[in-house]
Amino acid sequence: MTYALDHVDWALLHELQLDARLSFAELARRIHMSTPAVAERVRRLEQHGVITGYHAQVSLEATGWPVRALVRMACHGPTCLLRDPSVYEWPEVLEVNRVTGAECCVVKIAATSMAAFEDVIDRLAAYGTPSSMLVLSTPLERSPIVPPHPTPSSAG
Repeated sequence: MTYALDHVDWALLHELQLDARLSFAELARRIHMSTPAVAERVRRLEQHGVITGYHAQVSLEATGWPVRALVRMACHGPTCLLRDPSVYEWPEVLEVNRVTGAECCVVKIAATSMAAFEDVIDRLAAYGTPSSMLVLSTPLERSPIVPPHPTPSSAG
């Protein structure tokens, strides 16, 4: 069941997506509410699973992981990568998305070098057929979630 968000919730989410380290007092100042009211709203958003965590955005390059890639995996059946959650713990695996189409998943990878990336591809091959795309740059790292606009069929 989806939690119904109002304009105040969206204002809080907007500010927190820009800077999750804002204090309740600063959030309150920015959206023109009292600090206790903001604290209660944020707690409610956390309890309903709207806010799922607070994270530091870390530079892969600055931390020694300059090689990034997206790897499409064509694997099915008992050897499918999705059946082995230990892969999710590999330090190179940043994200795993189950997808539609000929591939079962897309894996976001970071590696310390091309040789290390080649090693990851070799390890992934035990699960199926990997097909990789190296990331040259990321013009948009992440985009804030905004309120969905009603479609013409749902607008009254």
